Amino acid sequence: MSFKVPRGTQDILPEQTPKWQKVESILRDLSRVYRYKEIRTPMFEQTELFQRGVGDTTDIVQKEMYTFEDRGGRSLTLRPEGTASAVRAYVEHKMFGAPDQPVKLSYIGPMFRYERQQAGRYRQFVQYGVEVIGSADPAIDAEVISLAMDVYHSVGLKNLQLHINSLGDKETRDAHRTALINHFQPSIGEFCSDCQNRLEKNPLRILDCKVDHAHPLMESAPKLTDYLTEESSKYFEKVKEYLDVLGIEYVVDPNLVRGLDYYNHTAFEIMSTASGFGAITTLCGGGRYNGLVQDIGGPEVPGIGFALSIERLLLALEAEGIELEVNDSLDIYVVAIGDEAKKKSVELLSSFRAKGISADMDYVDRKMKAQMKSADRLGAKYVIVIGDSELEEAAVNIKQMESGNQEKIQFVELVNYLLEHK
Repeated sequence: MSFKVPRGTQDILPEQTPKWQKVESILRDLSRVYRYKEIRTPMFEQTELFQRGVGDTTDIVQKEMYTFEDRGGRSLTLRPEGTASAVRAYVEHKMFGAPDQPVKLSYIGPMFRYERQQAGRYRQFVQYGVEVIGSADPAIDAEVISLAMDVYHSVGLKNLQLHINSLGDKETRDAHRTALINHFQPSIGEFCSDCQNRLEKNPLRILDCKVDHAHPLMESAPKLTDYLTEESSKYFEKVKEYLDVLGIEYVVDPNLVRGLDYYNHTAFEIMSTASGFGAITTLCGGGRYNGLVQDIGGPEVPGIGFALSIERLLLALEAEGIELEVNDSLDIYVVAIGDEAKKKSVELLSSFRAKGISADMDYVDRKMKAQMKSADRLGAKYVIVIGDSELEEAAVNIKQMESGNQEKIQFVELVNYLLEHK
C-alpha cells in the first residue's frame, strides 16, 4: 500500500523551507519593530469558541471546520483562524488587567479549513496574524493596516491594492440589516440555499456569497456606507486621515464586508494586482471587532487585527517573479581519505559548528572525486582534503571554490581563518 499526503495539504520540502524561514524571519522582525508580542495557542479549542467567536452563519462554521469528539465526549475543533483563540487567551489570562494597554499580540501557525483546494489555498495552511485589544483609537486601525502593508513591502511585492470600508456600529448595522432584508426578500427564491438561510440571520453575509455574486440584486443592494451613523462616519474619516498621514494609498470599497461575523467599523483587505496571480486576489484581511471580547466572556473591550496566509504571500512573490535572498550556504566541506582522516574530519566539523560555521562531510564512503562533486553541488565556499600527509603535517590546503585559490593552513588556525573569510 502506498501513502500520499492528505488532500488539501502539502509537504514543504528541504529545498523550499529556506523561503519559508526567510518570510517567517521577516514577520517576526516586523512584529518586534511594531511591538507585537508573540502568543502561541493550542491547535484545537472547544467548538463553541469558534461558533460564538467566528459566527454560526459563516462558511467557516457551517462548512469548513474540522470538528471531532474526544474520548471524554467533548466537541473540539482544529482552529480555523487565530483571532478567537487569541481573544480567549486574553480573557482567560486576564490580560485586560495588565498595566500597559492596549495588548498587542502576534502569532504564526497552522490553521485548518475544509475547503476546495485552489492555488495558494490549502486545508492546512500557515497564517500570520496580529491582534490589538484594548483600544478604540482610529490611529491603531491605521497602524495595523500599516503593519500589514509593510509585510508585503518587506518581501519586495509592488502590485498591491488596499481596500477599506466601514461596517459601522450596531445602529448602522441594524438599519442596514433591515434595508437588506427588504431588498432581497421579494426575490430570495432566486438565490442559493445558504443565502436563503442568511436572509433573517445575517443578510450582510449574502453580499459575500460566491455563488450568487453576479445576481443583479447584488449590484443594486443598499450600501452599508449609506447608513453610517455620524459617529461611525467620523471614525472612518479619522482612519482615512491617518492612512493619508502614513502615505498609504487605499480604495474605499462599499462591497467589502469580510467573511466573519465579529467585524464592525473598519474592515480592510489587501489584494494582489499582479497579472497571472489568479481569480482570488485577496492576500490579507482584517478589521475591528469591538464586541468579540465580551461575546467570549470578557469585559467590553475593543479590538482590531488581521491575518494573512504565508502560502498566498509566496504565490504573490512567484507571480511578480521575486526571488527571496536566503542564506542556505555551506561554508566548508571536508573530504576525508582513510579512517584516521575521517576521525580528524569529525573533530574539525565539531569545532567549526561550535563557532557557527556551517560544515559537512561524506557519510557514504565515496571516492575523493565523488566527494568533490558533492561539495560543488552543495555550493560549499571552501573545501579541504585530509589524508595521511595532511595528518602528518597537521595542516591542509584550503580551497576557495569560486576562485580556485588555495592556502596552506594549520589545523589549529582553520576556525579563525574561516571566521575571517566567511
